[in-house]
Amino acid sequence: MEIRLVGISILLGMADVLHAFAIMEKEDVFKKTPCPAFLMFDNAAYLADMSFELPCKCKPEEVTSVVWYFQKSMGSRQTKVLTDFDGTMFLDSSHIRVGSDMLKRFSIRMFSLIVFQAQVKDSGHYLCGTKEGDFFYGYDVDVQPSQAITVAFEDRSQHPQKDHTEKHFSVFTTFWDWTKCDRCGVRGEQRRIGLCYVKSAYLYPRYRTVPTDVVSCGSRSVPERFQGTIRRRKPEVVIRSCLTPCVKKEGPEEGVLSISNLIAKIGQKPWLPKVPIQFHKQQIGSGLIIACPGARPEHAVAWDKDSTRLYRTSFLIGVNKSMRVFIDHGNHLHIRFTQLDDRGTYYCWCEGQMVAGFRLSVGFRGHHKRTLDDPETRYAIKAILTSYVLITIVFVSIHVSRCCCYVFRCTPMDSATDLLCGFGQVTQ
Repeated sequence: MEIRLVGISILLGMADVLHAFAIMEKEDVFKKTPCPAFLMFDNAAYLADMSFELPCKCKPEEVTSVVWYFQKSMGSRQTKVLTDFDGTMFLDSSHIRVGSDMLKRFSIRMFSLIVFQAQVKDSGHYLCGTKEGDFFYGYDVDVQPSQAITVAFEDRSQHPQKDHTEKHFSVFTTFWDWTKCDRCGVRGEQRRIGLCYVKSAYLYPRYRTVPTDVVSCGSRSVPERFQGTIRRRKPEVVIRSCLTPCVKKEGPEEGVLSISNLIAKIGQKPWLPKVPIQFHKQQIGSGLIIACPGARPEHAVAWDKDSTRLYRTSFLIGVNKSMRVFIDHGNHLHIRFTQLDDRGTYYCWCEGQMVAGFRLSVGFRGHHKRTLDDPETRYAIKAILTSYVLITIVFVSIHVSRCCCYVFRCTPMDSATDLLCGFGQVTQ
């Protein structure tokens, strides 16, 4: 027995040594990666609403914390400092609201910068350095818009955009891998995101490209004279049907199953949902946006209403301009002007597994004070102001015409001129 204890102690000691060695190896990463003598920028492209991470790949050994800087363009005087000056800023991504400023959407972990729910305005240069202004590493980040994205459905024999070639550059789409099937056991869908890239021998040499002479279309390394043609090409997404079996889950133990059957025989067995259900009450006529818990825009997400599958071929945003219920490219389910028919349970699938449900009930609007934050109030104010402006323009136009006629003493050539001038003259 004592021999066994000694052996276990030796093994634990060896494990501690290996763990310490692993930590030392992790700390020596920056020793193995020397910083470039001339600051270069690595190109990276993402789709709007995605989150991305930028590691600070090199720094001097004596530097214990880094500061991240953001510049919209090279040499810009408007530089944002993204740090708490300790290099340890943490942020819970679940608390971030859509449309928040970038200063509320970033986090620093182990010298890496994480930006949540990136927007097109976040495109620019990101530099890793010190608070004294010494830079070690840089990124050229291109966040491409998702509003005007081009959609192709393979089941309808639709194909992606063709490459466009000109004398000094060519524009094409680089696709990511297919996502997982968003449902299991039933027909699901797969999505493939494609971002715009350009190949040219005239790119600015300060930007590091892999492969050579290829960068994303929004990169600052692309000359300005090429931008006119390149900006017309949009990111794209390809969608196709798929079918994958569900992973069998382990059933309850024999004793638990017997007790459950006994309860069912004695009385009514309680209803147990297959996934966690969240209850929500919505006022009729208002808008609602539902997000799948734990899902990101790059994940495979699907939505069902009760037993009805909400496939992207019919419910993806942009398929029909008059859509009231649709799914956006960030995997959110939108319901405009909620109606009584919208009542039901909406199930959310993530990466092929059903993960959550939302029980929606719709009620009539009660008496409450209106505020300027209400969408209905803003719509009413916008409609009233627009009508007022149009009426004012018509009123001013009529009076200007009458004044012009009076100044130039227009003669009553016909009845229409008489009405326009506003006075009648009797001809002899």
